[in-house]
Amino acid sequence: MMTLPSPSRTRPLGKSGIEISSLAWGMWRFAGLELSAARAAIDAAFEAGITLFDTADIYGFGEQGFGKAEELLGHVFAQAPEYRDRMVLATKGGITPPTPYDSSAEYLTKAIDDSLTRLRTDRIDLWQIHRPDVLTHPQEIARTIENAHKAGKIRAFGVSNFTQAQIATLAQFSSVPIVSTQPELSPLRIDTVENGELDQAIAMDLAVMAWSPLGGGRIGDPQNAREQNVAAALSAVADAHGVSRTAAAYSWIMAHPARPIPIVGSQNPARIAEAADAFKIQWTRTDWYSVLVAARGVPLP
Repeated sequence: MMTLPSPSRTRPLGKSGIEISSLAWGMWRFAGLELSAARAAIDAAFEAGITLFDTADIYGFGEQGFGKAEELLGHVFAQAPEYRDRMVLATKGGITPPTPYDSSAEYLTKAIDDSLTRLRTDRIDLWQIHRPDVLTHPQEIARTIENAHKAGKIRAFGVSNFTQAQIATLAQFSSVPIVSTQPELSPLRIDTVENGELDQAIAMDLAVMAWSPLGGGRIGDPQNAREQNVAAALSAVADAHGVSRTAAAYSWIMAHPARPIPIVGSQNPARIAEAADAFKIQWTRTDWYSVLVAARGVPLP
């Protein structure tokens, strides 16, 4: 039976000229770790072949505090400066509790500067607007990004949780190309597959960074019939290849021709290492569509 192409372990970050890993590691739960545990998690990601590290200024808000994930990573860089050059560093800004969103020139300029300070670095490789602020004109956003890019503060620009129309409109105003988009995408969240978002990413050459690729943990712990059916379809493929269901979920996402990049959210070194097993799977169309059908809950037309 014909198999789908295996994903490469690296890929371009859109039109940025930056090479990135086909898996990313996210720091949503990073704040609060001890420095030694933080380094161990980063080491596990490096060993898994991950070079794309994704954080945000809001990570840590609540229990630890706004900016605490970036601050912790900055402490890691201070202790081990060589780590900075080994990674493509991505962060995000624009969520301002309790406002909640602000993409004005004044705010975004300050957000980028504050992230640089917390991270103890002179550049951000990929800076992303975390959530769209519908009250800011796209031209104002574009000028802010252009200024930060010209100043060398950011190397590339992306968006997160933007609609297709918002991406297309912002792209018309910005001389700095949008090189990435970050939607929620998992075998349990297939809207992105079916609503044209991935098609737009292909057309615009956007790297798709898939957040919550394990469905908020429900891939590993399914709670209802739909989730159990998806888990069973993934397990059938995982068992055939001798890998975990988690690895199969990452691999299923990566098999799409848009080449989405799952953001591994675990802070456990063993679970981070396990993500690399995604490259051991070769999907057939039958197996891939079996997961999609289970997620849809109805047969394909």
